[in-house]
Amino acid sequence: MDNTHFATNVYYDRTFDCDAAKILPGEYYYTAKDMLIVTVLGSCVSACIRDRTKGLGGMNHFMLPDGGGEAGSPVSASMRYGTYAMEVLINDLLKAGARREHLEAKVFGGGAVLRGFSAMNVGERNAAFVMRFLKTERIPVVAEDLNDIYPRKVYFFPRSGRVLVKKLMQTHNDTLAKRESDYASRLKVAPVGGDVDLFQ
Repeated sequence: MDNTHFATNVYYDRTFDCDAAKILPGEYYYTAKDMLIVTVLGSCVSACIRDRTKGLGGMNHFMLPDGGGEAGSPVSASMRYGTYAMEVLINDLLKAGARREHLEAKVFGGGAVLRGFSAMNVGERNAAFVMRFLKTERIPVVAEDLNDIYPRKVYFFPRSGRVLVKKLMQTHNDTLAKRESDYASRLKVAPVGGDVDLFQ
């Protein structure tokens, strides 16, 4: 079982007058259509990746579960979740016609919103991971809004590359924290999805 799923929650957004896909923790979505992808982030991170010449793009939403490195393994079990979430999105974009040399990224999230969640701030770990991954893959990061203490609502328009970020100064319910905690619990018990090789 993998922990990255293609989002199926597509609806019509009256505010922006276009179709929209809402993604939850562990989901991703990509499209060449003139539409919107939206998510709400606490300590999770989203990478908005697009081919700047074709307007084909997508967004993921993931978290590194707690877990240190494994003996003899160059990549910790925890990092494999983030790597898988990134590779699935990039591979689907490349298979859909994006060119690797035209990819660019905007990254968001990693807020310190799940206090006491781990010895090391999980949001900071997520943010550091996504920046390191994109640098290794030579995908330029053209915008970022990472860390801090606020949850964020992110609106990504893949066709134009435009992103709107709304910082949520306070959440009146615990839906976001519960959603991320439940997702983190699932990650701890479920194996990482099959190996994904980056599509060339």
